[in-house]
Amino acid sequence: MTTDVHVRDLRYFVTVAEELHFTRAAELLYVSQPALSKQIRALERQLGVELLRRDRHGVALTAAGAALLPYARRVLADWAEGAVAVAEARAAQRSTLVVGMSTSPGRGGLLPAIRSRFTATHPEAVVRLRQVSWDDPTAGLAAGDADVAFVWLPLPDETRYTWTVVAEEPRLVALPRAHPLAARAGIDFADLADEPFLALPHSAGPLRDHWLALPDRAGRPPRIGAEVAGTEETYEALVAGLGICLVAAGNAPLITLGDVVTRPVRGLSPSRYALAWRTDDDRPLVRAYAEACRQVKGDA
Repeated sequence: MTTDVHVRDLRYFVTVAEELHFTRAAELLYVSQPALSKQIRALERQLGVELLRRDRHGVALTAAGAALLPYARRVLADWAEGAVAVAEARAAQRSTLVVGMSTSPGRGGLLPAIRSRFTATHPEAVVRLRQVSWDDPTAGLAAGDADVAFVWLPLPDETRYTWTVVAEEPRLVALPRAHPLAARAGIDFADLADEPFLALPHSAGPLRDHWLALPDRAGRPPRIGAEVAGTEETYEALVAGLGICLVAAGNAPLITLGDVVTRPVRGLSPSRYALAWRTDDDRPLVRAYAEACRQVKGDA
């Protein structure tokens, strides 16, 4: 038996076998009845057997046609599933990946390096950056507004997310240049514990506690001078003397603009900056961007 039967020929055969009427089958297939009959005869010649018996009473399956029918249906079903899989893969390659962030990653060209790696393997994908306020510590992941996001750890409800750490940086203290402690080259956290602190909104959850250094306060609650939800708010609150704040070393240039300085703090664990995504999101673009991030980190 020859094996180079076209999917189209099997579709024609199955349609006629199910309708047992050439004219109705031709209408369903959007072909002429003579063309359909010709194609069925060509298939029978290829297979060397009669599949359909035609007489004045109508159309009937032969024994060979009845034997072939379930296999032909299976081939068509598998082909349809394969076509869907190809379409989904093509759509994934051409779709948009939204990258959330609350502050620019910076850090030695991290973002351009990841984008370069990512677009090398997915040149048709579109990467769109989404800036998110500090009141959302997941940078859009929780609400589904971002596919991947650059975030600070710890995350709220962290079992929902997977991440790869891209930077570990010491936590510095930012304070007005005129502050008495600004004259020191380094400061013990114990000397800062009673100062008023700028805090993230309560919605930031464990990340608010991290930047207030709650675990390092020996149970003493922090004094909150003001809440801030962005870089400009933080700078203005510092200049106004509303409080001091902890900041990752990589973000220090964003707020040290003349009247604000940063100093090293002794006794604090480092901050961790990560690329995160939802654990149940296994789309190819998400996996590819995460892999590009890991490669860039490995090259650093």
